[in-house]
Amino acid sequence: MTDGVAIEAAGREVVISHPERVYFPALGATKLELAEYYLAVADALLRTAGGRPALLQRFPEGAEGKSFFQKRVPAGAPDWLETTVVTTVNGTPSNALVVADIAHVVWAVNLGCLGLHLWPYRASDPTHADELRIDLDPQPGTGFDDARRAARATHALLDELGIAAWPKTTGSRGIHVYVRLEPRWDSTAVRAAAVALARELERRHPDLLTAQWWKEERGARVFVDFNQNAPHKTVFGAWFARPRSTGQVSTPFAWEELQTIDPEALTIRTVPDRLRAVGDPWAQIAGTPQTLDPLLELAEHDRRAGLPDAPWPPEYPKAPDEPTRVAPSRARRRG
Repeated sequence: MTDGVAIEAAGREVVISHPERVYFPALGATKLELAEYYLAVADALLRTAGGRPALLQRFPEGAEGKSFFQKRVPAGAPDWLETTVVTTVNGTPSNALVVADIAHVVWAVNLGCLGLHLWPYRASDPTHADELRIDLDPQPGTGFDDARRAARATHALLDELGIAAWPKTTGSRGIHVYVRLEPRWDSTAVRAAAVALARELERRHPDLLTAQWWKEERGARVFVDFNQNAPHKTVFGAWFARPRSTGQVSTPFAWEELQTIDPEALTIRTVPDRLRAVGDPWAQIAGTPQTLDPLLELAEHDRRAGLPDAPWPPEYPKAPDEPTRVAPSRARRRG
């Protein structure tokens, strides 16, 4: 057993304690290997995560061990570590990590973080959410092939609206589709756009996609989780390793790869070679910020048609136009 290994990251020396600890048992990959993975994909990772606040999820014993979330940077952090103040739904402030460079990611790895959950804004501009994050979540009875079909339908609708989008695997069963936005809207507006998108997808593909918040109403369909865009929500970032024993990575891919991409094959051992071979499929994402206006027009059309707001997560204050937060089956029993 070694006390620690010092590695260079972004011109800084970061010590990895217990570097031989196995973090991904089925892969046989260690804590040090995870840190080295992040150094290998640093440029691509920072194109999407750079400058964003991050929520820490710590796995001290690796992917198969217990974990806990930590919003605040712990005491004793190095002086060079960049942080920013974030707030919870109830307004509680926390001093959160900022992904200022790859050294900050390696520092988080040493704490036991496998990957990071990112806010949808830059620490330098917390007022504006610059990402719409479309979470295509296969429900029981569906799988990744259904997520492919859902992603194809999502791409077609966004393309029709003139909005460029970028897909990635979640590292598990689903697909995330990102839209990099002009910094003009807050998270409440972005969520409204996500609700409109989910409802339009359900109208067009009712057997495949659902915008129903209550699980009992979703059926064997792919849920478009619009509430991932609610204020203060974080989403697992691109290029980060998921807490799976086999070391899968949430990996960006090109739309042309949708039919062939295999999320199980994308691990911390295979993704660097893939990145060197095919390049970064999201290389242009930051250079083409998109407008949210077409989706907000859809939202306004739904409002004029009499549709109320979609339900918010239970920890949020009730919105003025939100329906009663009671599961439909319970509401019927009460009636």
